[in-house]
Amino acid sequence: MRAAVKQGQAEYVPMSIARVPGLMAIGRIPVDVALIQVSLPDEFGYVSLGVSVDVIPAAVAHARVVLAEVNPAMPRTMGDSALHISQITQLVWVDSPVIEFVHQAPPQEAMTQIARYIGSIIEDGATLQIGLGRITNEALKHLADRQDLAIHSDVITDAIIPLLEHGILTGRRKTQQVGKIVTSFAMGSRRLYDLLDRNPLFSFQPIDVVCSTATIAAQHRMVSVTQAFAVDLTGQVCVDQLRGDFYSGVAAQAEFLEGASLCPGGKPIICLSSEDVETQSSNIRAILLPGEGATLPRTSVHYVITEFGIAYLFGKSIRERAVALIEVAHPRFRAELFAQAQELGYLPRGHTLQNMRAYPVEDEVTVHLKDQRQVLLRCATSSDGEAIRMLFHRLPESDVYTRFFRNVRQLSAKDVQRLCNLNFETEVAFVAVTGTREQPQIVGQSCYFVDATTNIAETAFMVHPDWQGSGLGSALQQRMVKHAKQRGVRGFLAEILQANTKMIRLAQSGSAQVSTELTRDTTRITTLF
Repeated sequence: MRAAVKQGQAEYVPMSIARVPGLMAIGRIPVDVALIQVSLPDEFGYVSLGVSVDVIPAAVAHARVVLAEVNPAMPRTMGDSALHISQITQLVWVDSPVIEFVHQAPPQEAMTQIARYIGSIIEDGATLQIGLGRITNEALKHLADRQDLAIHSDVITDAIIPLLEHGILTGRRKTQQVGKIVTSFAMGSRRLYDLLDRNPLFSFQPIDVVCSTATIAAQHRMVSVTQAFAVDLTGQVCVDQLRGDFYSGVAAQAEFLEGASLCPGGKPIICLSSEDVETQSSNIRAILLPGEGATLPRTSVHYVITEFGIAYLFGKSIRERAVALIEVAHPRFRAELFAQAQELGYLPRGHTLQNMRAYPVEDEVTVHLKDQRQVLLRCATSSDGEAIRMLFHRLPESDVYTRFFRNVRQLSAKDVQRLCNLNFETEVAFVAVTGTREQPQIVGQSCYFVDATTNIAETAFMVHPDWQGSGLGSALQQRMVKHAKQRGVRGFLAEILQANTKMIRLAQSGSAQVSTELTRDTTRITTLF
């Protein structure tokens, strides 16, 4: 259809497909003849709309003439898919395979990494929108260890079959149509179509029913994934134009993203490759280019995922959004984006950019502490600045003094960046996080700084007072030791006030080679790996 639109033989209406039935009802989209394909009629005179319920009920209801191809290859699907032959003007016999849709080329490396990130944030019991995008379907491959997933989607594909076969798609936690896979149409192989035939597990509904924002929001932990072409540093998203050309419609992404955002535990996700390989340009831009419409407003965007990491934007300031999006841009373009953000006034002049690598989601570790609480240990990012500042303000004065060796009333912007905006070569920091990804609380922070002359790293810790004595400090220490060993660091050096006996014991643990040097007020502990 792209060529037809470009040549003026067809016109593109930028709107949600879920609104089409309503426009048919009021005559804004007039329907003279409805051309549909159906299954064989049953003994009661009902045919099935088969793999595509979609907008067909609305078209049939308002068309002057309904012409139906009766195809014995069309599966009989369940749900609101039945149509009585009395509603059809003329039946025409055809005997041809139902059109199949199969991705032929293997996914690109960037797609695979994005899919891995998406899979990492989908929780047990989540309800999924599938979509036709390669990335979304690839993400389902990373859900083999999940339980009780469900489907509420405008379209389903072959990607759901392995999840069904392994008992992962149970739908037990759904709030509506428990146990059912709800969809409006299917696009896949004959294997999928055979699975659909007379199978009560599937419920096919009209597109406006499936894509109702209220219905989507009522699902359990709704996850919606939208593939985009470009995102600017404020969070505006272009999904239907590529290099100035109208490339695709908007489907029902606005409804699914809004529904997922209103759903408790829902996850509205935008994903895109960080780079346009053909033009060798960044798909994360300072501002959208001419010919790139803001299909999705910045106010509605939550997750943005590239092959370099996950940015969460909802409720964040422009400065926080710019930092988060630059961190998931391709490293080749980060310095330029950073300079552009400063020129636009999104970032202060004193801010710096250190981290040029992809976020290592594989390094995330969930740790169970001595008091049975659990925390997520992960690498710190520049976006953690405000949460680390909040952690600092939770520390009593005595802890602040033992951490900084002076009375510090507040952390400057430079101090905060020193704790989270690191290069992860000679400067490394970890945080301990509780809560959700949307509302994380940092309850611990640790870092090490490598001295190039000795290849020994100096360490430092902050632990929330409510989490002291739980073993969190030891967990952070062990995580740093493992990381440092992998990078060939010889050992750790900790300079601790002599009165801080807990930290002295922590620094001396984890190594058989420990040397201690006492000064007037401090203890210098060196541990070699």
